[in-house]
Formats: sequence, C-alpha cells, structure tokens
Amino acid sequence: MRMIRRRYVVGSFAVVGLLATFGFMVGFSWTSLLGTVAFSPWVALLGADGGVVLGAVAGLAAGALWETSAVADSIHPSATQLALRLVVLALLGFVTGVAGDMLRATERARVSTLALQRALLDATIDGITLTDAAGNILIGNEPLQRMARELGMPEQGTVPERLLWISDKLADPERYRKRMLEIAQAPTEPTTDEFEFTGTGRVFRGYTSPVRDRRGNFVGRIWTLRDVTADKELERMRDAFVATVSHELRTPLTSISGFLEMLQEEQHLLGENGRLYLDVIRRSAERLHQLVEDLLLVAQIEAQRVDLRHDPVDLLDVATRSVESMRAWATEKGVRLQVIADHPPKTMGDERRLAQVVDNLLSNAIKFSREGGYVEVGVAGDGETIELVVSDTGIGIPAEEQGHVFSRFYRASAASELAVPGTGLGLAITRALVDQHGGTIELESRQGEGTKVTVKLPAA
Repeated sequence: MRMIRRRYVVGSFAVVGLLATFGFMVGFSWTSLLGTVAFSPWVALLGADGGVVLGAVAGLAAGALWETSAVADSIHPSATQLALRLVVLALLGFVTGVAGDMLRATERARVSTLALQRALLDATIDGITLTDAAGNILIGNEPLQRMARELGMPEQGTVPERLLWISDKLADPERYRKRMLEIAQAPTEPTTDEFEFTGTGRVFRGYTSPVRDRRGNFVGRIWTLRDVTADKELERMRDAFVATVSHELRTPLTSISGFLEMLQEEQHLLGENGRLYLDVIRRSAERLHQLVEDLLLVAQIEAQRVDLRHDPVDLLDVATRSVESMRAWATEKGVRLQVIADHPPKTMGDERRLAQVVDNLLSNAIKFSREGGYVEVGVAGDGETIELVVSDTGIGIPAEEQGHVFSRFYRASAASELAVPGTGLGLAITRALVDQHGGTIELESRQGEGTKVTVKLPAA
C-alpha cells in the first residue's frame, strides 16, 4: 500500500538527481571522470517508479545529456560509442521498469487479498482475533472490537488480561477467573467456555485453538467469541414448555391408568374385541407414560436437578438384567443377544440411572436390527476405567447424521423411513446421565453394517 501511495515521489527525486548530475558534469567538466555510469542510479529509479516506458525514455534522455556534456567538454565519442551508451541506459530503464511493474502488481494483489480477508472476517457474526504466543493481538475483526467495547474491555493488554478485567461483571466471577487463568497457562490446548453477564443476562461462548507453523511449532492462538444469548433464551423457553406439558400430561394420564386397572380387573366380562381394544389402550398409555417420564427427566437434567446416588454398582449385573428383560422382544424380532464380560470392576453411581443407560442403548440396538441380526453387550475394565460396549449389525447411521444423534428429539432419517417408533430422547438422556457419572460416550457407525456405542466410566 505504501509503495502504491508514494509512486512518482521517487521518480521526481530521480529527475532532480539526473539534472543535478548533468549540471555537475557541465559545470566542473567531469564528463570523463563520471561517465554515463553516473546517470545509472537515476535511470533505474525512474524505471522502477514509472514503469517500462518511462524507464526506457529516461535511459535515452540520460544518454542525450551525457552526449551534451561530452560536447561541452570537447569530447567527441564515435557513433558506435554513443549508440552503445544509449542502448545500455535504455535497457537499464526498461529492465527496472519491468521489475517495478511486477512489484506493483504483486503489491496490488496483496492489498486486494488483505481487503477480501478483512471483509470476510468482518462479515461474520463471531468476534475473531489472532494473537501471538504471548497473547498479544495481531489482528481482530470488527465484530470482536464491537463486543469488546460493549463489554467494557480495556484497549491495552493481552487477551487473557482483557478477559480477566471483566470478571466482576459475570454471574460466577470466581469460576470465570479460575478458567481464564487455566486458559492463559495452557495456550496450546483448545478450549470451549460459556459465561453469562449479570444484569443484562447476555451469554457468550468462547472458543480458542492453537496455531502452529509448518514445523509444528506453537506460534499463536485463534480466539472466537459468539453471542449466544438468543439461543440460550430459546433453550430456556423450550425447557419450560417441555416441563409444563409434561406435568399437564401426567394428571390425565394418571386417570387413564387408574381406569385401565379397573377395566383389567373386569376384562373377563368383555368380549374378544373388547379385550383387544383394552390391550391397545394399555400399550398406548404405557408408551405415553414413558414419553412423559423422558420429558420430565430431560427437564430435570437441563435444570441440573437430577439427584444421583453414589453407590458401588456392578455394571455387568446391570447389563445382564437388561439383556434378560429384552430377550423375549429380541427373540420375537429374530435378533440374537449376547453378553461378553471379563470380570470388570465396579463403578460408583446410581444403579437405576445406569440401568436406564443400558436399557436405552440395548433398546436402540434391537430396534434398528434386522431379522437374523446380532447384538452384543460387552463389559470390561482395567482397574481405572470400566467400559460398556453395545454393538449391533443393524441398519447403521449415515455419516452426516452421526453428529446429531445425541441431540434432543433428533430422529435419524432411517428411523423415519422405516417407521421405527421413538421420541429421539433416548440417546440425549443417555449422554446426559453418562456425563453426570463422570464418564464419556462415543458412537461409531457404518450405514448398512451396524453401530457400536462405547461408554467409559471411572472404576470404583
């Protein structure tokens, strides 16, 4: 950019130098002493600054000035000598003109690229900045600068220092300070954090990722800040709606279940069709009851109101009981079940909730298995971790959908196409319960070949 703005300034200086050199040659009779080489720097500068044409013209003009000075000093070069000097000076101006044009084209391309990159960064809704290894800002986009002003961040200091400055404005300042110090002390680790401001209720989600050069050396960090206030408000509204609907459904469902029990006691008075209708009503009521329980559990999980017991739990025993309870259903579908274990250690947790985890995973495996399929439940441990693996040879999940299967109410396309019953809450609840037990859950699947879900929990 500077090269483009200062164009012709250098050329004007070169013209003055060219004329001054000619003046010295004529005034002091230095034609023989200086020669045409004295004009070369000025010709080169004119070519680099003015381009090919101006460079060639400057070379010819310099040759003419030297000839004029030579005549004034009673020097009479031959036509060949004069032509050679003119050609050399003109060629010098031409070559430097080519070089100057190339440099200017490169500079224009660089400036254009930088402008496009800046426009791209500024067009995002996220605040993005790049810092060096010490946390000093190298570049930041306009949304980030706007957010920093709105949040009252100082204009000086490293990014961790600026973030710490606003800690008193947050809903949980102590946790925030601790987390910011951890981020500052571990710059090579990617992070994701969320924090809420008191008063305004604005919620931000921050991401960091290390930047490395081609040799793998840590050179800086990318920081991203996103305003998720609207998303969090929608989540709160959705959770409140789910909780309200669940409670409202529970009352009439209790009445339906009570009258069903009364009818079942007198079903011998009903005809065959009546008993069939009664069975349909009972199964529908059970399904609705399970849906309400799932909705309430989701609401409790989101509100962090799920109370878990912390007792030693034999996960193999839990898995075995779950398999036996579903064996009849699996046999009806033509699916084989098997439990494989290697004397795993116990884990600490809530047995009822862990049983729910196994039931959800096993139910999905059977539900999405074809006739003749195979479902295996494996339980193993190494003294520090206990691992539950539920694998099947079912229809599998498309790769592009696997990132959504743990989302609430998400139903895979195959489930909808094959009309497989379900609410899309099972895996979301499973992941939440595993997280609350301090564990992890991973899913691997190949469409048409099957699915494998691995749950890892700390050993007791």
